[in-house]
Amino acid sequence: MAGSKSFVGFGFGPIQSALFLYEAYRSGNFSSFSVADVDGELVQAVRAAGGRYTVNVARPDGIDRFTVEGVELHDSRTAEGRRAVVEAVAASDELATALPSVAVYTAGGQSSVADLLAAGLAARREAGRLPPLPTVVYTAENHNHAAEILEGHLRARVPAEALAGVQVLNTVIGKMSGVTADLPTIRRLGLATLTPRLPRAVLVEEFNRILISRVRLPGFRRGIEVFQEKEDLLPFEEAKLYGHNAVHALIAYLAELKGCLTIADAAKHPWIMQTARRAFTEESGAALIRRHARLGDALFTPDGYAQYAEDLLRRMVNPHLCDQVERVGRDHARKLGIEDRLFGTMTLALEAGIEPGHLALGAAAGVVSLVRRRAAPEGLALPAGEQELDEAGLGELLRALWGDAARKPALAALAARLIGLTARALQRLRAESLAR
Repeated sequence: MAGSKSFVGFGFGPIQSALFLYEAYRSGNFSSFSVADVDGELVQAVRAAGGRYTVNVARPDGIDRFTVEGVELHDSRTAEGRRAVVEAVAASDELATALPSVAVYTAGGQSSVADLLAAGLAARREAGRLPPLPTVVYTAENHNHAAEILEGHLRARVPAEALAGVQVLNTVIGKMSGVTADLPTIRRLGLATLTPRLPRAVLVEEFNRILISRVRLPGFRRGIEVFQEKEDLLPFEEAKLYGHNAVHALIAYLAELKGCLTIADAAKHPWIMQTARRAFTEESGAALIRRHARLGDALFTPDGYAQYAEDLLRRMVNPHLCDQVERVGRDHARKLGIEDRLFGTMTLALEAGIEPGHLALGAAAGVVSLVRRRAAPEGLALPAGEQELDEAGLGELLRALWGDAARKPALAALAARLIGLTARALQRLRAESLAR
């Protein structure tokens, strides 16, 4: 028998469709599911399928299909869609934003997530729904302070009373996922498409140990029960960025140098996996344990972090997940940022007195990938080839990529150290004939 809770989502990508909606539906605690998206084709396809869609879930030994039913998709670019979303928000118990970045919160004018959320919450107050309906909003934009950013936008749009009983939560989502519209790949893997008329397939791993901020609403019980609450989420967000994300990128960039097409192919190269394992445990892990051991959480112990690393390394190379090297390594400008996954983790290690030589190999391979793919952001000049990357050329490229961040007095010396480590790592890759 279905429960009585109401779920509302913003964005219908793989994290929304195959995590939040998927888990809400499986819980049996919800009776209604509404989602806002700006992809008209996607909205119409799910509507044409009667509110049904199918996702593919990769297990270690195969791929399962799972169908979710009873979903109402709304095109938030239309007046009709906006009205429906506002009404759904006004009646909601749990919501989730799963968008490309926190910048999308305010994009699109009156169709923006912040405006629609604010309008729905204001409508709740105007209708005299007092005491306020307790509501949580999960933010899944892979940003350490997504909840605080979204809450700030809401506070700027509605009176404080409209936010009474509402808590915006941060999340740490270690679930690997993707979507493909490549029909040969869909057929080769035997994937189900989202709907019969939409040639897109969502493929995710079965992992669902998702961490969220502690819920502080009196008497509130989550409908999505599988998530795990943490008092202080930031250390676990750092483990995701400086552990999971850093090593995933490292494997992708080293695998690209070896000519691999999928992350699973990296498992055939012991050198890649050994480099990844040592970067994970000896550099990322050692630094994070030193930083967060005081918490007393099992993750931030040598044994706990080693288990975390081994579990992730096994999951990353799951052949049924078919994670593409090209996908994992894209968005070079962000992933090679001075405070992001590779160089940010190297910085963390240096602060702990650890020389991050293995992480530097991933960073060097990332720079080579940037040059080979000609993937620089607009306005950034690239050398003709990686052979032109001596230490001076590498430094010039990275400083241009890092922009103002590397020019801060506090980061100038650090930038020089990171460039030196990356230059030495590049020489090691050349010695292996991987980066000529």
